[in-house]
Amino acid sequence: MIKRELKIISGTANKKLAESIAEGLKTRLTDVEICRFADREIFVKINESVRGADVFVIQSTSNPGNENLMELLILLDTLKRASAGRITAVLPYYGYARQDRKAQPRTPITSKLVANLITVAGANRILLLDVHALQIPGYFDIPVDHLFATPVLFNYFNASKEDYVIVSPDAGGVERARFFAKLLNANMAIIDKRRFEKNMSTVMNIIGEAQIKNSNLIIVDDMIDTAGTLCSSAQVLAEKGAKKIYACATHGVFSSRAMERINNSVLHKVIVTDSIYIDNSNKDYRKVEVLSIAGLMADAIERIHEDRSVAPLFLDAVQEEDGILELE
Repeated sequence: MIKRELKIISGTANKKLAESIAEGLKTRLTDVEICRFADREIFVKINESVRGADVFVIQSTSNPGNENLMELLILLDTLKRASAGRITAVLPYYGYARQDRKAQPRTPITSKLVANLITVAGANRILLLDVHALQIPGYFDIPVDHLFATPVLFNYFNASKEDYVIVSPDAGGVERARFFAKLLNANMAIIDKRRFEKNMSTVMNIIGEAQIKNSNLIIVDDMIDTAGTLCSSAQVLAEKGAKKIYACATHGVFSSRAMERINNSVLHKVIVTDSIYIDNSNKDYRKVEVLSIAGLMADAIERIHEDRSVAPLFLDAVQEEDGILELE
């Protein structure tokens, strides 16, 4: 059997991450022209042959989400029409992930719609990272590999040799926090909160409050958006006697007044990955530290290209019965 040539294509959402992934794979990005016409229509042209190739398209559908999603769809369609052998859509950040169910009458399930669009556009398989809702991989009718950034985040905190208490910011994140706590051999607390408006909620109770006083805390979540709830939760934890309070998330969305809130908060540091592009030179991000997932993504792409399992990328850290399989 003839082995397909590996091709890495980047959209414009996070080209720096794509370049790092290509470097990790000891290759280069495929030459692609992406531009906007005067009316903002997107034009794509691939300037080299991809016929029969194993192509990975790297594009986070982060802000501006609609433009980045449309750019991804056009890239996929272009590759399909250019006779690519296999097309894998790599989404380090999956936009519309929070619209994952019909929570109220007459509302959409946009996560499923996006999955349909990506499939119809030409993707043969999908590579995701820490999607907000774990049912989303099931929305695709094509193979999906779902990675977790936990090993990258764990290594950062494990290197400090400090003792921590892991805090889940809500009931929905308990499994994620529990897994993180198991890796760090740490105790755990849970914030019970009520949401009264979008992007803002009120802390009602802390389960495991006795562990908070005089402890270093890590609030673990999948994403940080406006940071309103995060900062208010950190304030409550500080009032309960916590020492240093860290926030840890895979996706730094940081919309609206997020940076202003974080910089004015009691948070000691916020740790995120580069699944969404963040300009490290921007002084507004002085409390934010960005860890790269390029190595993790490159390993996954190499394994998929060689038709090997990606499971060892997250199962090596912990026994199966205590690990991410439980989270899934």
